[in-house]
Amino acid sequence: MAKTAGKMSRMSSIRLHIERPPRDFVEGLKTLSPTALADMLKLESVMRHLIRPLWPDMPRIAGPAFTVRTAKHDNLMLHAAIYRAEPGDVIVVEAGDEEMAVAGGNVCAVAQRHGVAGFVIDGVIRDVAEARANGFPIFARGVSPIPGAKDGPGEINGTITCGGIKVHPGDVVVADEEGIVVVPRAEAWEVLKKAQAKAATDAAESLDVWERKHRARVESTLQAKGYVP
Repeated sequence: MAKTAGKMSRMSSIRLHIERPPRDFVEGLKTLSPTALADMLKLESVMRHLIRPLWPDMPRIAGPAFTVRTAKHDNLMLHAAIYRAEPGDVIVVEAGDEEMAVAGGNVCAVAQRHGVAGFVIDGVIRDVAEARANGFPIFARGVSPIPGAKDGPGEINGTITCGGIKVHPGDVVVADEEGIVVVPRAEAWEVLKKAQAKAATDAAESLDVWERKHRARVESTLQAKGYVP
């Protein structure tokens, strides 16, 4: 019993102070697609495809991760987080299940009113039509019309797992229809500079030049591996 109590106590922690990267770093990363950033990152910074935009033509979002963990069939900590996150934050949630919704239309509307950039949820929500009408970005596993309880336990601003990867408070989340990447806070400047440089190089290269270089590389590899005579 003592072990269980200790686990519940840990899960119920709420941390308000997190280190966020400078705003210009975040704005710079937002100008780049997740595909451009993923070229500078490892697989453990790329969320799996199960976390997806829940309405079409969703705008790109970018912001510091404000992390939340909820218990099974419960949404208390996410509902608490919308009043504690700072404007520009992306609330990232490790939900306790994918059966009951951790948020609905009013929660999304209040989060939007408070300046939250969007939700990234390893779980389900409801009232997607309302979020779509309000233009509030939501990336999640899917939808469920039934809400969870508000009892806890849970956690705010601890390290969580979302979309198959670890997310730390203050990491930079960039998400759009191309996918979701999480740039470690300490690496934000380096990733930004490298991704910007590569994007500039790619933009200056014509498709004809790209094709010649690409084909030469492919053919060279095929021959080196002995895959072609």
